[in-house]
Parts: sequence; C-alpha cells; structure tokens
Amino acid sequence: MATNDPTPVITPGSHLADPAPLGLAAFALTTAVLSAVNAGWVPASVLPVVFGLTLAYGGIAQFAAGMWEFARGNTFGATAFGSYGAFWLSYWWLTAHSGLDKIPAKDASKGVGLYLLVWGIFTVMMTIATSRIALGLFAVFVLLSITFLLLAWGNFATSDSIVKAGGYVGLATAVGAWYMALAGVLSFTHKRSMLPIGPR
Repeated sequence: MATNDPTPVITPGSHLADPAPLGLAAFALTTAVLSAVNAGWVPASVLPVVFGLTLAYGGIAQFAAGMWEFARGNTFGATAFGSYGAFWLSYWWLTAHSGLDKIPAKDASKGVGLYLLVWGIFTVMMTIATSRIALGLFAVFVLLSITFLLLAWGNFATSDSIVKAGGYVGLATAVGAWYMALAGVLSFTHKRSMLPIGPR
C-alpha cells in the first residue's frame, strides 16, 4: 500500500558537529609548543612540558576528531586526524617512555630521523590530496611536509641548525593550522564564511 509519508533519509553523521576545527586546533597547539623548543625559543630542558600535550590534546583529542570524521563519511579528515593523532601518541611514547635516552645518542638521533622521515613521506602523500580541498589546508600540509623533512635531515646529520630551521617552519605550520581552525569555528558561529581559505 502506498504512503504519502515516506521515512526520511538521514545522512550518516549529519547530527555531528564538524570535528575539523578541533583536530586542527589540537594539531596546531601541540606543534607550536614542540616547534618553539626545536627553534630554540625555549631550552630543550623544558621538553617534558610537551609530553602532556602530545598525549591529551595532540594525541587523544585529535585522534577522536579523526574517528568523528569517519562517522561523517570524510575519508580525508579521518585519515589525517586519525594518523596525526596517532603520531602524537607515538611521539609521547617514543620520547617519554621508550628508553630512547638509554642508547647511544648518535643511534638515537638516526632512529628519530627515520621516524620523522617516514612521517614526512606520509605527509607528502596527504599534501597531494589537499590540493582538491582548500588552498589554506594545502599550504598547511606543504609546510608540515617541509617541517618533517627538515627535522629528519637535522636528526640524521645531528645538526642543531637544521633542526632549528625545522622548528621555525613548524611554527609557521602551527599558525596556518590555527587559522584554518578559526575559519571553521567562525563559519559555525556566524553561519557564514568569515575567513578566506582559498578555492576548493
């Protein structure tokens, strides 16, 4: 029997708020603090300050944003936030709990260099995908790729100056990610686009 009251079709994840600003903000803040250390703005002795951020905000909060992107059907957002959330969790373990400080410094530096290099390769892959999303996000990923590759190079070469350069590019990356996070939040609170993020 036909009915004039069909069951409404609900888009999966449509009831969820956009998790991208949370993921971007978590990434930006954690990156900014670590990059300030790498750039030499603060002494390396304060590195333990970063550990709580890498676990709670860069790690758990960003990973959660990735899982919410899965629920919204956003493959790119889920892959990016899920992966970089896991990156921060693994960085927290690597630097604070793995015993890295107990092996020869030169070997540890090369191990960290390899770790950063493969993340740099992954980021270059993701950068290709961002070229179809928004210019602002593309810029963030280009900067992040350069950051990872400079830090990897600096660790392989045990060069403080190259690591410092990576820190400065990392700070620029954080600013770009904060901008994109703010653009997303303002779009929600004002119900219209407030900050330009470039063509999609």
